[in-house]
Amino acid sequence: MATPFPGYSGPVAGTEAPLEMLAACHIRIEKQCTTLRRLTDHLPKHGSDSQARKAAIAIMKYFDTAAIDHHADEENDLFPALLESMAGSDAVCLREITDSLIEDHRKLERSWRRIRITLEKVAAGENILLHTDAINSFTTLYSEHIQREEDELLPMAARLLGITELDAIGRAMRERRGITEV
Repeated sequence: MATPFPGYSGPVAGTEAPLEMLAACHIRIEKQCTTLRRLTDHLPKHGSDSQARKAAIAIMKYFDTAAIDHHADEENDLFPALLESMAGSDAVCLREITDSLIEDHRKLERSWRRIRITLEKVAAGENILLHTDAINSFTTLYSEHIQREEDELLPMAARLLGITELDAIGRAMRERRGITEV
């Protein structure tokens, strides 16, 4: 294995640039999904060794906190701001995109809860295997979800939202994370 567990780092973007922060979160989510897939391959060969336990803990920490905040950033702040800014033909497209992305969030959260149960056992040192189909389904859905946000939603947000709306989204992101200074 070229990269040791947990083996990831991510780009930095702050709440003062909320669309860029959401895009940076996508990269970190993809890195966590990559680590999850690598862990699936690692466990049959090495069991729940220290690398596997560290990776499981890091993955759980990320999806239990940052991923939840990311979904809330979109659902509570970005999507409503976009829907409020709807004009002309954007209205139907935006409603369909946001409804579909919210449905994805629920599917991802349900899938994560099932995967997390097994990761807790790995983190505790129990020699258990991850269900490859569940991991592949989870990571594929995240990949497709991120691609849709990157290709459709974020460009539309950049076009439709002004500085006032983006500042409000950034403030909400800071509040959600307990950040007091920019």
